[in-house]
Amino acid sequence: FIRPSCASVAYAGMREGEDRPAARDGLVRGGEDAALAPSRGAARHGRAAASPDPGGHGHRHRRPLRHPLPAQARPRRVRRQVNQLYDLLYMMGRDDIAVGVGGEGGISNDGRIYPHVGGYFPIIDQGMSTIGECRYRQSIPQGSGGRLDINANYGVRREILPQGNRSYSPIQQPTTQQVMIDTISAGPTNVFLVGTHTNFALFLMSNPHLKKNVKHIYIMGGGVRSQNPTGCCPKNDTSCVPRQCGDHGNMFTTYTKNPYAEFNIYGDPFGAYQVFHSGIPITLVPLDATNTIPITESFFKAFEEQQSTYEAQYSFQSLKIARDTWFDDQFYTSYFMWDSFMSGVALSIMRNGQKPNGDNDFAEMEVMNITVVTSNEPYGVHDGSNPFFDGHASPKFDLLKGGVHSGHVQTGFNDSFCVLKGSTKGKCQDGYTKEVQGPDSVAVLVAVKAKPNRNVKSPLDREFFYHFLEVLNRPEHTGHFNFTDQFRHYKEIMYKPDLEHQIRGKPVIFDMDMSPGDFLALLCLLKAPMEAIDLRGILVSGNGWANPATVDVIYDVLHMMGRDDIPVGLGKITALGAPDLGCEYVKAIPHGSGGFLDTDTLFGLAWVLPRSPRRYTAENSVKYGAPRDTARPELRQPLAFEVWQHIREELKPTDKITILTNGPLTNIANIILSDPKAESVIESAFL
Repeated sequence: FIRPSCASVAYAGMREGEDRPAARDGLVRGGEDAALAPSRGAARHGRAAASPDPGGHGHRHRRPLRHPLPAQARPRRVRRQVNQLYDLLYMMGRDDIAVGVGGEGGISNDGRIYPHVGGYFPIIDQGMSTIGECRYRQSIPQGSGGRLDINANYGVRREILPQGNRSYSPIQQPTTQQVMIDTISAGPTNVFLVGTHTNFALFLMSNPHLKKNVKHIYIMGGGVRSQNPTGCCPKNDTSCVPRQCGDHGNMFTTYTKNPYAEFNIYGDPFGAYQVFHSGIPITLVPLDATNTIPITESFFKAFEEQQSTYEAQYSFQSLKIARDTWFDDQFYTSYFMWDSFMSGVALSIMRNGQKPNGDNDFAEMEVMNITVVTSNEPYGVHDGSNPFFDGHASPKFDLLKGGVHSGHVQTGFNDSFCVLKGSTKGKCQDGYTKEVQGPDSVAVLVAVKAKPNRNVKSPLDREFFYHFLEVLNRPEHTGHFNFTDQFRHYKEIMYKPDLEHQIRGKPVIFDMDMSPGDFLALLCLLKAPMEAIDLRGILVSGNGWANPATVDVIYDVLHMMGRDDIPVGLGKITALGAPDLGCEYVKAIPHGSGGFLDTDTLFGLAWVLPRSPRRYTAENSVKYGAPRDTARPELRQPLAFEVWQHIREELKPTDKITILTNGPLTNIANIILSDPKAESVIESAFL
C-alpha cells in the first residue's frame, strides 16, 4: 500500500500461504509521505521488490516480476505519482494489483475517524477536509532535489516507462483505506511500511477487528542507536562545522531543531506510535542498518554493467540521475539503500520461515525494546503546539492527561522550543525510535548491520548487493516493454509552425499555474489567429493550484497543437519572500478532490494527451550553477526568468509585450525586480 504527497510508498500487502511472496492485492497512496529524493534510496529493490524510482531503456519483450513491492520514496505528491505507479505495474504485467489513492474523509474535533481519510496530513493535524498545515512535511524540499524531482522521477519516468491501461480517475479511483480493508479482510497479510505510517495507523485505529489478519509488519524507518555518517568534517579541518554528523536521525533540513528523527517516522510520529504499539509483530530496518550499506562506487559500476531487463535499466537510469544531480561530491558515502534493503531483509526472513531471531541472508538482527517519541517533556504543559490536548476538555482519542503524548509537539523547522542554547543541534525528539525500558516499550526485531558478501573476492562488499543485481536482472518474470518498445512507430518529432512568412500579431507571454482553467485559457490562446495574438512563451508558477511537475502537461498540450516552438519556463516553487521550506499560502489549496489531486492530472484527462518529446528533466550543467554537468545538460528545464530574457532579446525595437497571467504573480514580480528593462517593454498586463 502506498502513500502520496511528498514522497513515498507506505505499504505493500502480502498474502500468507503463497508459493512466492507477492504484493498483488493492493497498493495504497495516501497523503503526507516524509521521504525524499536525496535522503532516500533511488534504486529501491530487494530480492523480490521492483523499484518504482529507477529507470532505463530496453529493447526486448519480457515477462514481469511476479512479486513487485513498489516503493516510491521521495518527496512527491500522490496525484502524478499514482500514474507513474500504474505505468510501472503495467510494464511489469501486474495490472491485477489494486492501487488506492487518498480519500475525502476526515477526523472530527472529538476524535471520530470518518471513512476514507486520505492520509494527506499527520493524524495530529487531520481535520475534516484536505486543507491544512504542513507541520512535518515542510522539512522536505519542494524544488530540485525534492518534490519536483520526485514527482517527475527526474524526468526518467516519461522517457522510459510505457503508458499503462490504468490512470487516476476522479470519483472512480479506489481510496487508500478501502484498498487496505479489502486486502486485509481477505486473509493473513504481511505489511511493508516504507513511508510515513499515517495510512496504516488510521486503518488500525478504525478497524481493530482486522488486526488479527495482519501477520507481521516490516518497517523501513527510524534510527535507534544509529550515528549519521554524513555531514562530518574531514580530519584535521579545524574550520569545518559538522552538520548532522553522529545524529541518530537523518533530517538534513531540520537537524538543528531535531537531530533524532528519520524522515519516515518524523512524517507522523503519532501514527508510527500507533503502529509500533499495535501488538502486531514488527521487524524494523532502521538507519542503524541502512547506514552500513551505502551505494558504493563499485556497486554503481556493477549496476551500470548489468542492465539486461527493462526494470534494471529504469532503475539504473533513476539512480544515475540522482547521483549526477547530487548536491556535493559525497554521493557514494551518503546515499544508502533504504527501502530496497528493507524489502530484501523482509523477504529473506519470510523465506526462512519468519524465525523469532529474524534469521536472514542480508542483515544482522537484534531484539530491542523501543518506542516512538510523539511529544517532548515536560508532559502536561499546554503551549498551543499540541492539538490532541490544547482546547479540549477531554484529550482527543481519550489520550492520557500528562502522558507521553501530552508534551510540546514540534511545530516545524523553525520551532524555537527545539533550540538548545549553546549547541548547533536541537533538543526536540519527535519521531525518535528511542530505546527504552518499562511499560511504554515494545519488543521489536531490529536490523543492526548489513552482512558482508560471503564471496570475499567480490568487488561488492555486501551480500545484498549481489542479490539485488541478480534478481533485478533475472530473465524470469521481467517487464514487457518500455515506452519505445510499446510504441514501435513512435518518433520524437518536434512540431513547429513555419513562421518565416507568417504575419505575427501582438507579442504575448502567458503566465499560468496549471489549473484546469488555465489549460482552457491556453487552448484558447493557441486557437487564436497568430495575426492577432502571437504567443511567444509560457511562464509556469510553481506555487499555485498544481504541482510544478505538471509542466509536462503543458508540453503535451503544445505538442498536440503543433506548437513545440513555444518555450516554457518554470518559476519559483514558493511565494515571493517565502522560505524554500514550508507551505506558506499554498496551504489554503486542498490536497484532495478539487485541489492538487485533480489539478495535477487535469481530472485524469492528461493521460489521453500525446507524449511530447519535451518534458521536465533534472538534467543540468555547471554553466547554470549545478555542481557538475549531467549526461545531457542540453535537456535542462529553462527557468521562467530565462524564457523572459530570451523573448525580450528577440523583440524588434518597436515591439512591446503583453502579459496574461492566470495564477500567482510571483513570476511577474521577479521579472520586474530582476530586469531593469522589464517595465519599458511590458505594454500591459491582464490579471
